[in-house]
Amino acid sequence: MLIIPLGLIAQKKALVGGTLINGFGNEPIKNSVVIIENETIKKVGTIDNISIPIDAEIISTEGMSILPGLWDMHVHLMITGHSDYTYWDKTYLPVFENVIMPASAHQLLLAGITSARDLGGPLKASLQVRDAINSGKIPGPTMYMSGPFIQKKPYPGTEAFRWGVNGDKDARAKVKKLARAGVDCIKLIDQDQMSMDEIQAIVDEAHLNNLKVVAHSHRPDEIRLGLKAGVDNFEHTGLSSSPAYPEDIIQMIKERTAKMNLGPLYWTPTIEVLFNHDYVVKNPEGLDNNSWHLDLPDSIVTDIKNSISKPGELPYFQLTSIRKPTLKTKFKQLKDAGVVMMIGTDSGVPMKFHSQSTWNELDIWVRELGVSPLEAIKSATYWPSKFMGVEKKVGTISEGKQADIIGVKGDVLRYISLLQDVDLVIKKGQIYKNK
Repeated sequence: MLIIPLGLIAQKKALVGGTLINGFGNEPIKNSVVIIENETIKKVGTIDNISIPIDAEIISTEGMSILPGLWDMHVHLMITGHSDYTYWDKTYLPVFENVIMPASAHQLLLAGITSARDLGGPLKASLQVRDAINSGKIPGPTMYMSGPFIQKKPYPGTEAFRWGVNGDKDARAKVKKLARAGVDCIKLIDQDQMSMDEIQAIVDEAHLNNLKVVAHSHRPDEIRLGLKAGVDNFEHTGLSSSPAYPEDIIQMIKERTAKMNLGPLYWTPTIEVLFNHDYVVKNPEGLDNNSWHLDLPDSIVTDIKNSISKPGELPYFQLTSIRKPTLKTKFKQLKDAGVVMMIGTDSGVPMKFHSQSTWNELDIWVRELGVSPLEAIKSATYWPSKFMGVEKKVGTISEGKQADIIGVKGDVLRYISLLQDVDLVIKKGQIYKNK
């Protein structure tokens, strides 16, 4: 079924009056005007220096913060908050492509996420959903898909979306297969269980095919080996309860970030999922927010609810309280070592829903980790677009770029949590949400 977005008829739009945050980290523009024609931002300025076309649909943004559509650089469309992965994969794998993943994508879009990176999913389903969104058949962010995880051996029952490698030739062959299929990046996991030849083959073959490699960093050797092989982007702040990253790792990171010819080293800490766990256990009311029910059958909603009915008893999180005190230190170590941080959430893991995860990540960065709101927003807009190589097309509100824009009533630079209730969502010039 073709989804008809709101505002499809008007080809010219003028967003008038709001405070514009352009995504570059610059000071906001008051009384802004953004002229959109079809999918493109034509002019950006203020009510004093921009003439509004007489044939434009005028959308008042008075009292609103206007910013680029957000990116979430670590989502899992195939899962949506259920606590038992083994049961979920066995039960719902047949409907990932037509039910679960489209629902997840729609929820992300209405939360103000206009671009997202999916790291780990069945190859065919991942590409079919991505392409269905791009062709306008279903609503969702512009998706960048890794397809299956690449690891030494798939966990039992996960062969549909985890590919094992046996030697460097097999590693290269798996990456070539993904590249030919049309994935947007390569997801590497558990690389500390591989030989160095296998890891190097994966990274080299990906780079030969103009694909960047995104790797887990849960354990110290995953980081050491990934840095040695030339991984482009690490995920997570680690599952270890050690109080800080070992000094040799920080030194390796500093040496890598000093090599300007290689470009930045990127890191997606996905920190909120751990940082907020104790709060969610003590304050489970947020789990009842029905935004995550969108497009899911009642039977699946009930199944998810039942699986998280005792949030303090989930095996997935039993070590989380021990790890929480380490998170601020590790986050600061990474920033001080010169990595470029990007917003990503691990959205879809137990009790973490696509309609809520991204704003929570931004909130923790600002409220708990001392990141300025402008810097946090840049990490959710410009830097992801730069990493994916599309910064000339999207990621900021700039003349000539694609009109991916969101708006929220109030001042997000003072109250970043306002992003939990986005009022306006425009993607490719079309309005998908306008309260």
